[in-house]
Amino acid sequence: MFARLIFSLVKFRARNGLSGDSVEDSPAGAPASAKTKARRTGVRGETYAYWYLRRHGYILVARNYTFPGFKGEIDMVGYDGSVLAFVEVKTRSAAQPGSVRPLPEDAVNWDKRRNLGRMARQFLKIHRIGSPSQRFDILAIETRAGAPPEVRLLKDAFAPQ
Repeated sequence: MFARLIFSLVKFRARNGLSGDSVEDSPAGAPASAKTKARRTGVRGETYAYWYLRRHGYILVARNYTFPGFKGEIDMVGYDGSVLAFVEVKTRSAAQPGSVRPLPEDAVNWDKRRNLGRMARQFLKIHRIGSPSQRFDILAIETRAGAPPEVRLLKDAFAPQ
């Protein structure tokens, strides 16, 4: 019930997109750099994804999991029923009409999958989780100014490398 309420609020706030290109988001009204805008969009996307997953029944046990000596991070780890899901969140601004832009899920390439698999094995080892049924999901979020985000949850999107 709580997740449903919070997701409704987050969804309402995101009704005009997640990118936040307005000047009010910048300190002292200064224009933000492209990197800052992308980082801000990513953080908003992960927050949206967290509540989206909670709303869809996931019980999340970790966010932004990193381990020293390993490259990368796992965005979210949670149980979907009895299955432990490692979720990679990708948020992108949607392509303008007439232009071609890769889908957010296309950014999870072979190298990223290999790193996610290594991090997942380390997560299971550190937390002494036996061999549960597990999978790797991708939550792709496309956002455009003035429109609610388009969300695609790809369950069991790939096998660990």
